[in-house]
Amino acid sequence: MTDREHVVTRTVFVVSLFVTGALYATPQLSVLAYPLLLLSTLVHELGHGLAAVLVGARFESFELWSDGSGMAATAGESSRIASGLIAAGGLVGPALAAALSFLAGRRAGSARVFLALLSAGLAMALVWVVRNLFGWIFIGGFALLLGVLVVRGGKRAPQVALVFLGTQLALSVYSRGDYLFSPVAHTSNGLMPSDVAAMSDALFLPYWIWGAICGAVSVAALAIGAWALWKNPSAR
Repeated sequence: MTDREHVVTRTVFVVSLFVTGALYATPQLSVLAYPLLLLSTLVHELGHGLAAVLVGARFESFELWSDGSGMAATAGESSRIASGLIAAGGLVGPALAAALSFLAGRRAGSARVFLALLSAGLAMALVWVVRNLFGWIFIGGFALLLGVLVVRGGKRAPQVALVFLGTQLALSVYSRGDYLFSPVAHTSNGLMPSDVAAMSDALFLPYWIWGAICGAVSVAALAIGAWALWKNPSAR
């Protein structure tokens, strides 16, 4: 990565961090934060689904609603531990994806490849698991946007997009400030147990401890981003 590329990616990281934090923290800016809220729900629910696949269960369907809520339906969990890991996937999965995004974003070539894989993965999700019109429109549009950046974007466009996306993934767990420390979740289908409550039921420990752990994982993802973008080029 050249010195100029370092300046660009570091600037995007810092600006994204502060602007996104301000949008989430300021109710008057909720209209501007709306696309980011949808993105956070998307990665959250896909985290549940991918965790289900990894523990041998099934990712059956995914719905994204216009109020910013969503639901991933899974089945076939074989144990309490599997259920707990699926619940954790929605909170920890985006942070892990953020860390990978930051690492891939260090180089133009790897950033372009990573964005292409993300675009293809979202297109596959559209075919296999997305089950409502709003979800198809938003996820299809997002997949198309990533594809355009890969094919038509300039040399630095994939890096800039990936650093911005990584920041959103790492901060997505904070998009609803109280969710990490609440036993219930508000969705279009009404009140449901929150992910941290499901983790508490399956893995023991109070729900607020799991909330703190998941929040810390997201902070760690941001730390990885800072390390990846500020690491001395000569050390590579």
